[in-house]
Amino acid sequence: MRDFGRTTAALPRPLSVLCAGLLTLVGCASQNGLQPPALVRTMPPVELFDVPFYPQTAYHCGPATLAMVLGWSGVNADPQHLSTELYIPAKQGTLQAELLARARSNHRLAYVIPPQLSELLRELEAGHPVLVLQNLGPDWYPIWHYAVVVGVQPANGNLVLRSGDERRHVVAIGTFERTWARGKRWGIVVLPPGELPTTATAARLFQLLAELETQHEPMTTLPSWQAGVKRFPKDGRLALGLANALYKTERLGSAAAALEAALERQTDQSAVLYNNLAQIEADQGNWAEAQAAAAEAVRLGGPFLSTFQVTLRTIQCRRSGKPTDCGPAL
Repeated sequence: MRDFGRTTAALPRPLSVLCAGLLTLVGCASQNGLQPPALVRTMPPVELFDVPFYPQTAYHCGPATLAMVLGWSGVNADPQHLSTELYIPAKQGTLQAELLARARSNHRLAYVIPPQLSELLRELEAGHPVLVLQNLGPDWYPIWHYAVVVGVQPANGNLVLRSGDERRHVVAIGTFERTWARGKRWGIVVLPPGELPTTATAARLFQLLAELETQHEPMTTLPSWQAGVKRFPKDGRLALGLANALYKTERLGSAAAALEAALERQTDQSAVLYNNLAQIEADQGNWAEAQAAAAEAVRLGGPFLSTFQVTLRTIQCRRSGKPTDCGPAL
């Protein structure tokens, strides 16, 4: 069964992070009488009390914050152990790409959120802590720092962070925005299988799940493929990803059903869906159904027409009862 349309996303350019802990530069005050932004005033108050806290020692805020979001997601993560693997002495910190890679190696979907406060707040309202990169120093003396946003207080325009040696570091949103902007507004959510980022698009989700599937067994990504199809029922790529995961776990009937359901919903990628359905039906010995699906893929055509034609010819030949003359199996 073939996979179509998978690409590899470039990770953000890495930064070294110092984590010097100069939180006095950030401040803990409220908005000093200013009205909170409109998008905040319309939110309910949120605080994620179940996010664990590990005090961050100098230069080790990356491993500590990663342990917090991994722990929230259900992974028993030890910040000391992560430090030995992630901390780069020459840079006195941890790179963003390493945090993403380590989260994904723990069978977690690590998703870089869009760089806007509104998107960060959407994830927070959905119950997802957000690991962020800040620059706590002035432009001429950057002090890079990782923290985890766990709450918002709409009444006074504050955010609540796990930061430095404070379990509840309260900071004005305007102040946070300035330090976050100096960190290029980089933030990630780290989610267990089956839970999706609120801010994910269908295209980004497909790409990340496809990449994650190359690192782990299909059972790791199967719940997320299922959740993706439920959220984006018209996206044919996610249906293909779900069918591929089911196929790799030898659930051929379920894989065929997933493709048939996507075709009934009139998703995109119909030609590829029919082609893969044809191959699954052939694997099950359902030759009439396989030939009909392959013929429909050829009729629809598209950039993979030559592949569809090979699928159809092979099925026709194998159905004729002379499989030894049909070339390699599909």
